Amino acid sequence: MKRKARSALLPGGNPVAKKVLSSAAPKADANGKAQQDGSASRGALVADIIIANAPDPVFVSDLEGKILQANDAVSELLGFRKDEVVEQSLSRFISPEETQEFTAALREVVERGVTRDAVLNPRSAAGEVIPTTLNASALRDADGKVIGAIGILRDMRELDKARAFAQRLIDDAPDPVFVSDLEGKIIQANDAVSQLLGFRQDEVVEQSLSRFISPEETREFMAALDEVVERGVTRNAVLNPRSAAGEVIPTSLNASALRDADGKVIGAIGILRDMRELDKARAYAQRLIDDAPDPVFVSDLEGKILQANEAVSQLLGFRQDEVVEQSLSRFISPEETREFTAALREVVERGVTRNAVLNPRSAAGEVIPTSLNASALRDADGKVIGAIGVLRDMRELDKARAYAQRLIDDAPDPVFVSDLEGKIIQANEAVSGLLGFRQDEVVEQSLSRFISPEETREFTAALREVVEHGVTRNARLNPRSASGEVIPTTLNASALRDSDGKVIGAIGILRDMRAYEEVVRDLEQSKTELQEKILDLEKFEEVVVGRELKMIALEKELENLERENEKLKAARASA
Repeated sequence: MKRKARSALLPGGNPVAKKVLSSAAPKADANGKAQQDGSASRGALVADIIIANAPDPVFVSDLEGKILQANDAVSELLGFRKDEVVEQSLSRFISPEETQEFTAALREVVERGVTRDAVLNPRSAAGEVIPTTLNASALRDADGKVIGAIGILRDMRELDKARAFAQRLIDDAPDPVFVSDLEGKIIQANDAVSQLLGFRQDEVVEQSLSRFISPEETREFMAALDEVVERGVTRNAVLNPRSAAGEVIPTSLNASALRDADGKVIGAIGILRDMRELDKARAYAQRLIDDAPDPVFVSDLEGKILQANEAVSQLLGFRQDEVVEQSLSRFISPEETREFTAALREVVERGVTRNAVLNPRSAAGEVIPTSLNASALRDADGKVIGAIGVLRDMRELDKARAYAQRLIDDAPDPVFVSDLEGKIIQANEAVSGLLGFRQDEVVEQSLSRFISPEETREFTAALREVVEHGVTRNARLNPRSASGEVIPTTLNASALRDSDGKVIGAIGILRDMRAYEEVVRDLEQSKTELQEKILDLEKFEEVVVGRELKMIALEKELENLERENEKLKAARASA
């Protein structure tokens, strides 16, 4: 309704102007007396109704600027009653300078029938200066002569606030921001533009963007402006402006539409992003990929290979141009293509995927077992746009695993592999021979099924030692066999590591201690028997030695007696 009322008052042969002209210039009779027919009265009534009910402030003035008519919206805008406005000169409400500009606008109305976006700043009854714009069309008499103007004011206070806010946003933006018209002339630019290019703002504003970019990029910028007009926005346009020092600066441009009050696109608000650091980072990433010893490729989210290093070519036997721009599905099976697509989804959700299995077919037809670790490839806004994949050739590792498998299977001692929770992942025949369980009754079982709770805790402690030191020795385990026998064993275990060297379990070797313990028991028994014999010998020795001592004592007594006897004999002889 607002647009219809406004359009009725704008220039271009509108009916309101013609009807107002009828009331403003009454017809004369033969005696020169003024007369007014019914159609003129009706026209004047219609014009009065439209002006009175217009939502915008509308007034009618003569060519000297005297206000002949004004609606309620004018009173609401200025705070004066209508009788304080009508029959007053517009110069009462605006400055002398603006009065001259309004007089010039009236001349434009006389010459062209219309004037647009003249600036008026009337002072309200409260003394407030109110920024407005004036659109005016000609008021004509019955002969088509311009006798005044029909003016529509637009209160610009809210718009000025919005513009000031937008101005602050542009000025305070950390990125280089500029405003251009649809011909590419720069209307506004913030300090960040000056810092980027090395030109003062007055050397940038009012200049054509073509001054700073090449003719080819100027054409691309004009195409970007066309996209802004059609879609309201353009993204990631490439611009390479030349700075004051002559340096070509790689930038990307995101631009949105600049619209007038009626929503018409009149230019573009452009944000430049300095790509020098990003280009350095990309070049560095490129060198990392090219120089990586492992096969590295970059794919989009549909699995198309965007980039691949020489190691990929060496792995698969294809030239780089036979790999790049190809779908990964060309090299792997349909099932693995689905798995790779699932891995890409995981990359989007979590930023990474690890140890996905891929078996690409080489140029020679060989199926090559590989594992894939992939991380997210992101755009400048952090959005995941693809994946950076690192392949690991698993052929040698698979050979090593097969060799290790044979070593375990062929080992004479009971050998098993467990994870860090104590679940048995693998066990050889010697384990079955020791415990009397089939392999399928051992594998995937927890070791706690075969040993006591106390020994389970000791085994868990041994696993911790394996993680910390890489090995544990002579841990005691007494597993119970299928027949219920408790079998004494000792455990030596070493670390089981993944391809990154992380400990993921333990390789354990059991030693059956039954024969050893039987020997120990025999030795203990022999020791006991020997000790008993030693005691007997000691007792015998004690008896024998006692007898010898007694014989020695008796011999001494005999000797003494013999000496005494000799003495007695000698004494008798001398007597």
